[in-house]
Amino acid sequence: MTAKAPRLSQLSPERQALVRLCQTIDHGSIEDLDVRQSEPVFDPFPVMLKDVKLDVDEGFRPEIALADFEVTHHVNRLCRLLDKMAAGRIRRIEVRGGLPRRILVEIKLQMSPTANADLQE
Repeated sequence: MTAKAPRLSQLSPERQALVRLCQTIDHGSIEDLDVRQSEPVFDPFPVMLKDVKLDVDEGFRPEIALADFEVTHHVNRLCRLLDKMAAGRIRRIEVRGGLPRRILVEIKLQMSPTANADLQE
């Protein structure tokens, strides 16, 4: 039996805000997002880059209107990454279709490169 996917309402307010930010961007990226105590920090606010296609009329993401929903495996993986990070900076979250698709994490090396190996899945 597989575990049931968590719902948006079960995430911390900071993680909910990050999911909503991804939905708002739809296509683009979030850059320079600080992480403290395994939570995204919005002070200072990260840079948002929105990829706009001029040949398509892009509406808004329909899930923005939903008060609660099951989060996708993309969001689950992002949450696991935040849990492992504890503190640091995400240089870029690439957003496609309102979902976090690729993450570029800034890693400050300690005494040896293997000290940061626990961020890998």
